[in-house]
Amino acid sequence: MGKPWVAIIGLGEDGLAGLSDASREALAQAEIIFGGPRHLALVAAGDRGRAWPIPFSICPVLSCKGQNVAILASGDPFWFGAGSSLTAHLGRDAWQAFPAPSTFQRTAAHLGWRMEEITCHGLHAAPFARLRPVLTKGHRAICLMRDGYAPQALAAWLTDQGFAADLTVLEALGGPNQRVRKTTAAAFTVTHIQSPVAVAIEITAGLGLSRASGLDDSLFAHDGQITKRPIRALTLSALAPRAGELLWDIGAGSGSISVEWCLAGGRALAFELRPDRAINIRANALNFGLDHRLTCFEGAASETLATHPIPDAVFIGGGGNAAMYDQLWHILPEGTRLVANGVTLETESLLAAQHARHGGTLLRIECAQAAALGRMRGWDAARPVVQWSVIR
Repeated sequence: MGKPWVAIIGLGEDGLAGLSDASREALAQAEIIFGGPRHLALVAAGDRGRAWPIPFSICPVLSCKGQNVAILASGDPFWFGAGSSLTAHLGRDAWQAFPAPSTFQRTAAHLGWRMEEITCHGLHAAPFARLRPVLTKGHRAICLMRDGYAPQALAAWLTDQGFAADLTVLEALGGPNQRVRKTTAAAFTVTHIQSPVAVAIEITAGLGLSRASGLDDSLFAHDGQITKRPIRALTLSALAPRAGELLWDIGAGSGSISVEWCLAGGRALAFELRPDRAINIRANALNFGLDHRLTCFEGAASETLATHPIPDAVFIGGGGNAAMYDQLWHILPEGTRLVANGVTLETESLLAAQHARHGGTLLRIECAQAAALGRMRGWDAARPVVQWSVIR
């Protein structure tokens, strides 16, 4: 390995005093120092200092190849920091890193919380809905906030979502201007909050999302075109989502299958022909805090499938035909899981033919729900669903 020309240095609010000897040496050798204005002031960068451009870009750093460059980032540069954005464009011999305790770690240490039992979130530019998949009674989370106004907005959002929570607002943690104040989401009383700021959340009341497949239909925006709860649970069981996997959801309707796939830790591409339903899909992605995992494409799926990353699983909830199944069988690699649902006689015939040709499992699902029948009750049967599942 050659001599690294970039030093990525984690910095706390205590500035130079909190740096290790190795970090100080790397900083002293730097001809150019990149960082936010606060970081540059903390180390007295002087004429060597270069503030990050707005909008953020690493291009100024890459243009300095051949010089000794230091990058300043808050705490651990690789935990919601700029570290990985930079190293993705550098060879491994070009950089060295000197991480410091993160704000997450400092917050947990201040509160006496176990790091392994909490979730950590960078909400500098992300919507508060990113918290929705994890929040439930008893849960603890630490959030990095974009500015001094964000904690009050977060408190209002939690209350609107039906959660009661104890909040701890931590400003400039670890430095001489450190300030820690406690309040609640419902009666937020903290004012004049200064950046950098983090908020620790402890949910004291409120039900979060179920971890089981088959969320209530009422949680989704839809026009009636939605894979109903019992069928969705069986469909997701057949799709067998795993963390990090990619789903193609063809004929996505409301996107409910994609949403629950993403809640299981995956990513999804939802294909929907109708623009009004695509609006619902995107709304559901936002409301469930999954807009970074779920992407919706409008138009005929068959025209663009080959241009997208190859999935681990495919669900066809609408719009399938023999030509599409032939196309999928051609472009999907062996081991890809494919599940298709149908309610019409024509689709049932199509899926039966695919089952005869490719094997797999053919399942007929019939559900009935108790409903009023005059002064008594009777069974109100839903349309039967035929499900074909197969591994390519």
